[in-house]
Amino acid sequence: MSAAEVLHAARAAGVRLAAAESCTGGMIMAALTDIPGSSEVVDRGFVTYSNDAKSEMLGVRRETLERFGAVSEQVAAEMATGALARANAGIAIAATGIAGPGASEVKPEGRVCFGLATPLGTRSETVEFGAIGRAEVRTASVEHALRMIAHALQP
Repeated sequence: MSAAEVLHAARAAGVRLAAAESCTGGMIMAALTDIPGSSEVVDRGFVTYSNDAKSEMLGVRRETLERFGAVSEQVAAEMATGALARANAGIAIAATGIAGPGASEVKPEGRVCFGLATPLGTRSETVEFGAIGRAEVRTASVEHALRMIAHALQP
């Protein structure tokens, strides 16, 4: 689903959007705000690249970061929940991952964890995009985040 379609669906549902981004560095919000009229739907975005930013701006617990690492569903969920709590929004999406190049023995390049928070709860998931290149992982992450928002907006 395109950013324009997500905005249309959010506008129709009367839902404002927020994002908490790490590996995408603001690209989700950029995709949404590239569309004229986005200010009716978009509330705010948080670019929280460092662990300190995740904790300070979104309230991600240090214990969660230490236990699971920044690239984890647990952190993505706390990022989304923190963004929702700090925004005037009904849906908050979060993305944290390893765009590349580089990886660890435990967390491969192309792994991105997503969180989606609404007043009804928070869910998270991990997508393995693979070592397709930094730009491609980031673009694929934005597209996936938009699909998650669109799905959450369905009645």
